[in-house]
Amino acid sequence: MSDFNTDFAHSIVPQEMKNMRISVNDFIAAWNSNKAELIDIRIPAEIRNWSLGFGLKIPANELPERLSELPRDKLLVVACPMTDRSNMARSYLASQGFSVKYLQGGLLSLMDRLKGGSAEDIILPE
Repeated sequence: MSDFNTDFAHSIVPQEMKNMRISVNDFIAAWNSNKAELIDIRIPAEIRNWSLGFGLKIPANELPERLSELPRDKLLVVACPMTDRSNMARSYLASQGFSVKYLQGGLLSLMDRLKGGSAEDIILPE
């Protein structure tokens, strides 16, 4: 007999979802090996309230005009506080030919992962 919860999860989460998102740990590994670029799509007011010391800051509504600023030789990892806006931005960037995923759990998960001594796990530019 199959497990109802497992069957239900497989029926509502398409297999392709794995290809649309990246875990925080996988993002950190890709960033550290210079294979990924973080795209912070929050609005300026959100960034003024709390900011990251790395990644490109391009609000989602400015993406169409600023595509030339995005590297095509790296995986783009789109992020907002959670995942709602970043998944929409991911869809747009994918339609423009970029290799792109959204950050699973969003920037809040990334910040939670990089608290305290774990902040040293990510390599930042000098």
